[in-house]
Amino acid sequence: MKILGIESSCDETAASVVENGRTVKSNVIATSLDEHKLYGGVVPEIASRRHAESISAVVKEALERAECTVNDIDAVAVTYAPGLIGSLLVGVNFAKGLACAAVKPLVPVHHLRAHIASNYLTSDLKPPFLCLVVSGGHSHIVGVNSYTDYKVIGRTRDDAAGEALDKAGRVMGLAYPGGISIDRISPQGDPDKFTFTHPKIDGAPYDFSFSGLKTAVINIVHNASQKGEELNIADLAASFQKNTVQCLINNLEKAALNSDYNKIALAGGVSANSLLRAECKKMCERHGLSLYLPELKYCGDNAAMVASQGYYEFLAGTRANSSLNAYATMPIDNVIF
Repeated sequence: MKILGIESSCDETAASVVENGRTVKSNVIATSLDEHKLYGGVVPEIASRRHAESISAVVKEALERAECTVNDIDAVAVTYAPGLIGSLLVGVNFAKGLACAAVKPLVPVHHLRAHIASNYLTSDLKPPFLCLVVSGGHSHIVGVNSYTDYKVIGRTRDDAAGEALDKAGRVMGLAYPGGISIDRISPQGDPDKFTFTHPKIDGAPYDFSFSGLKTAVINIVHNASQKGEELNIADLAASFQKNTVQCLINNLEKAALNSDYNKIALAGGVSANSLLRAECKKMCERHGLSLYLPELKYCGDNAAMVASQGYYEFLAGTRANSSLNAYATMPIDNVIF
């Protein structure tokens, strides 16, 4: 069974053909990242315009690389939530038009469910398992009980870990995306040079809070600037990354030990972070847990993960019609469309 996946939730316009939810036949991505670098972050209007300009060619190329036509596709899967609303609407409307014209089923896919499915493309991982989903907009600990049954165990109460890393990188003067720049420069610094407190949420032991960490690093940079002091950016980056990762690992470890899951997975853009992957591996080795990591090329937004999750949603009977809309926010465990 071949599923055509379409992804446009942020600044990547992507299309992919995946067979039986696991075998990637093509995976095409067009990004407007270089334009957004000029502004230090994603500009929604620019992103949606570039999606509109690129999506037709991207889908065409994905079909060509998979050596098939739309007639060979069994269903069209598309990210419809959550994300930038203007960007999502481009993908959703294109997918609706294509599915209607080709008389193919339309399958709506939740963006975080798709990120989790990135693990299916590179391993034999099957539910149930516990997944830490970390990106620029989300930080969740999710119990994956089946391919379409999820339970949120922990989540951020304010900023996502990826956003905190990006904003910290920007205030340090590092290149956008800040999280990637922090990861690259951190090995040159002392991770114990700066101390950050680890916020805790009363009554919610698995929930996160990163706004305090973000504010703390901003204050360090601003105070040094006001005093005319020179900061060692590598030390600050290493310390900030270490503490951010510790917050993620500590809660993931508690959730794992207090549940019946013996398999752990990472997903989302921040799952490419080298320290997070290394620390998660150490944690799993300490407790005899199996660890699954997506290939780096599937950590960021892509359509192969959408097609993969679309396959399992299709098998579960998930369908949408021409009234499908896009949503900027949507819980992973209680989707509507």
